[in-house]
Amino acid sequence: MSQEQQELFEESFDSTGKASGGRDLRSVFEIPLPERVRPTSLEEFVGQSHLLGEGKPLRRLLEAGQVPNSILYGPPGTGKTTLVRVMANVTKRKLLEINAVTAKVSQLREIVDLAKGIKRSTGHSAMVFIDEIYHFNKQQQNVLLPAVERGDLILVGTTTENPYFEINKTLLSRAIVFELKPLTAEDLERILRRAIYDKKKGLGMFDLNVSDELISFIAQTAGGDARQALLRLEAVVLASVAVGKEKIALEDARQLAPKSLQRYDRAADQHYDVISAFIKSMRGSDPDAAVYWLARMLAGGEDVRFIARRMLIFASEDVGLADPFALVLAEAAAGAVDHVGLPEGRIILSQCAIYLACAEKSNSAYRAIDLALEELDKGNVQEVPLHLKSHGEGYVYPHDDPRHWVPQKYMNSSKRFYFPGNQGHERIIVERLQGLWKRFSQKDDVDRG
Repeated sequence: MSQEQQELFEESFDSTGKASGGRDLRSVFEIPLPERVRPTSLEEFVGQSHLLGEGKPLRRLLEAGQVPNSILYGPPGTGKTTLVRVMANVTKRKLLEINAVTAKVSQLREIVDLAKGIKRSTGHSAMVFIDEIYHFNKQQQNVLLPAVERGDLILVGTTTENPYFEINKTLLSRAIVFELKPLTAEDLERILRRAIYDKKKGLGMFDLNVSDELISFIAQTAGGDARQALLRLEAVVLASVAVGKEKIALEDARQLAPKSLQRYDRAADQHYDVISAFIKSMRGSDPDAAVYWLARMLAGGEDVRFIARRMLIFASEDVGLADPFALVLAEAAAGAVDHVGLPEGRIILSQCAIYLACAEKSNSAYRAIDLALEELDKGNVQEVPLHLKSHGEGYVYPHDDPRHWVPQKYMNSSKRFYFPGNQGHERIIVERLQGLWKRFSQKDDVDRG
């Protein structure tokens, strides 16, 4: 950094906050970089091509001056608030903003009345932007419904929580849900480079040499969150400029934020999505994927007992009788993790997850009990055969026979529920059952599903 640039930076943080030329640079840096470089047009907006790419319906609507009542749903830092403001700019509509966390019913009524006045005077509906709309209770949502139905305003809400679970169905039925995805590393690199070279709103005033490796590192570790990526960049730049560095390298970013941002919330969609990926990876016999999703849950602070319980269920539902030891191992792992805790418990969970992923699979036990319950739902409730009742007569004790088995009826009406697979230990089970019962000798009934 040149002497002039160093002085410029130092002046931006002096006691008066005034730099040469009267510019208050300190006040500039009091506004976070993500807010300063927020896009204002569709051309500047980065990412969400599935919504805003050329020819996509939402883009066509906006370019035609139309904004539908909508809910923008997605993780933090994906551009929800930015998109709302771009929508208002592109369609040249008045934007009224309110936060659902702090909004009162009286404030909502005031905004609805203001929106009605704007429509009367201009002929165009104003956009009412409600951030974190899922916080609204039923009474608050009812204030909006009549105005939304009449077109007195255009409702645009944003939420990080799944709107299909968190938002009143009557309000949701009057809006289109647009889902925003985490930004790709390539998207984030574009955003970071623009911020670095923007002399008016970004960090271009410092004329720094920022390595490609640093930009890539921040983009890769920001978890698809543009806000997080820009905050990390700004912190690294200001920390480096403060000591007179002209070039900012990868190590500067690593020292400031060595860990990747983890997108995982035990109370939100990630909880269900990641555990689903974990289960499906084990079911698909992919130990690498299973361990990765296990790591995601552990890094996100998931309850290890919850993970252990799901593996216990999996051991019977998906491995089952193809490998009966799987349930024994899962039970042992659950007890061991509860006893040991973290961080060592991660090794036990990993061992169990890998074993379950690699084990031969059968869901015959799962299907058998569901078929039996389905039979009862149909009303097929059989009477217990007389010889099986506690004080009945005629029961033959199997162990009195050298084969430890005797042919006798155990249901009044014979019905198949268990259809063994041909994997692992179940091959042995099939052979034994075929030697005992004719119904298991029918090949079409083996390994059904």
